[in-house]
Amino acid sequence: MELAARVDEYGKPAWIALIILGFIVFWPLGLAILAYTIWSGRMGCWRRGGAGRWYETREGRESRRGRRRGATSGNTAFDEYREETLRRLEEEQEEFEQFLHRLRQAKDKAEFDEFMQQRRRRAAGPDEAPGAVPSAAG
Repeated sequence: MELAARVDEYGKPAWIALIILGFIVFWPLGLAILAYTIWSGRMGCWRRGGAGRWYETREGRESRRGRRRGATSGNTAFDEYREETLRRLEEEQEEFEQFLHRLRQAKDKAEFDEFMQQRRRRAAGPDEAPGAVPSAAG
């Protein structure tokens, strides 16, 4: 396809502009161009597993934090401070996640206990009100 080869010479910005122009002129045309660029892999971000897979690798996490080997500021005192601060923040994050887990467990337990109480009340029958003293017949 000669037209696609010409647009490829200008790269992704040209494809994006063509998609937008297609939507402006006639929306089905824009949709068709968008589908073609995704299907053909011309946008590239979906080709090799996308950023999601890279983002979750150890290297991805470390590069987001700026903790690659050799990535120093040149000031050893600042680098030590940064490493200590990041370590402390990671510990605090882990503690917070544990707290949220315990909080969810407590909420789930309270909801389950409430459900069981309601179930017992229904099983006891509608004639017995909760907290009512049974009358002695006889």
